Amino acid sequence: MSWLPPDTEEPYEEYDDVDYRARPNPKANRPRSKQRPAHDDAVVARVTTVDRGRYTVLVDEGEDAERTVTATRARELRKQSIVTGDRVDLVGDVTGDEGSLARIVRVHERRTLLRRSADDTDAVERIIVANADQLLIVVAAADPAPRPRLVDRYLVAAFDAGITPLLVITKVDLADPSAFLAHFTGLDLQVVTSTPEHPPVAALLERLRGRTTVAVGHSGVGKSTLVNALVPGADRAVGVVNAVTGRGRHTSSSTVSLRLPEGGWIIDTPGVRSFGLGHVDPENILRAFGDLADVAAACPRGCTHLPDAPDCELVERAARGELGELGPQRLDSLQRLLTTLRSPRGRGTADSLGE
Repeated sequence: MSWLPPDTEEPYEEYDDVDYRARPNPKANRPRSKQRPAHDDAVVARVTTVDRGRYTVLVDEGEDAERTVTATRARELRKQSIVTGDRVDLVGDVTGDEGSLARIVRVHERRTLLRRSADDTDAVERIIVANADQLLIVVAAADPAPRPRLVDRYLVAAFDAGITPLLVITKVDLADPSAFLAHFTGLDLQVVTSTPEHPPVAALLERLRGRTTVAVGHSGVGKSTLVNALVPGADRAVGVVNAVTGRGRHTSSSTVSLRLPEGGWIIDTPGVRSFGLGHVDPENILRAFGDLADVAAACPRGCTHLPDAPDCELVERAARGELGELGPQRLDSLQRLLTTLRSPRGRGTADSLGE
């Protein structure tokens, strides 16, 4: 095609159909209907690691053909969170061969969800792990000093998720944890102590066998060291505590599922200095104290169950000594957790949450 002035002998050539390029239609790439394939040939897998839009999943778990597959999410799941511990359906190349890529097309219903928010004023939840049975809370007796309020937050998250908490106190060779443990006397909480030279591997494996356990802890408390002792060859990075600030350095940067030698899984998470609870329903905390929940059923509607709550059945029975031997201590634990939950804090106070 060319263009020449009118006084030239060569005639003007008009546009031909092949010279015309239509503007792309943005609707042309949209699905033509909302119907999706049934994916009847999908295989079930466990999500073990999430890393920047790629998911490491385990197919045929426990069988001779067990294999690790790399997957991405299907387009229709772009608004669906997929986290470590999820059970999902896969299609595509599920061989696990190098360079292969499967596609996650469904997420199974979750039994439990361990969640946290950015801070206590943020109701937007962030799912940490799905389908966990236990929460392994790792705290150091010293270096860094234990933070009862941060442990309270872990306990609130566990009770809200409906999973069983288990407390491990590390570095007991440096300090006596008795004063710290006194904060939790009223709770039915299993406690295991540990030293760097003698980690309680046998005692913990007995409690973790056959279960999915997620490990959480403040940076520098020895969580990754403990995980390495439980899972030989895990090689989770470990760090030291800053001598000036008394804080640990983040060494685990991702949430990873590791198979335990005697069965079960332990999920190691990055160390945190704060644990927001803006998404938690206080009623979930009360339900975790079954004996007290039965008494609280007689409380007025909207009762906070705190010491200054008017006509609170729990407070009045405690004053009369009618809650049993451990009743007052359990009520104190419940009230402390509820106070933690009802004390909103804004952003920028991450370190103070654990004091």
